[in-house]
Amino acid sequence: MDDNVIKFQRPKPPRKPNPALRKLLVVLTILILLGAAWGYFTFFGGQPAP
Repeated sequence: MDDNVIKFQRPKPPRKPNPALRKLLVVLTILILLGAAWGYFTFFGGQPAP
């Protein structure tokens, strides 16, 4: 008969973000962007149009 009884429970506290993981993501993003820019100018040339 306890099926229709509402059980009041505390919500789980939200997890705090990991700052080390965020720093790693930022560093990897910067390195990928620099690598993409280097590859673009290496393969397609960086000479200005005349």
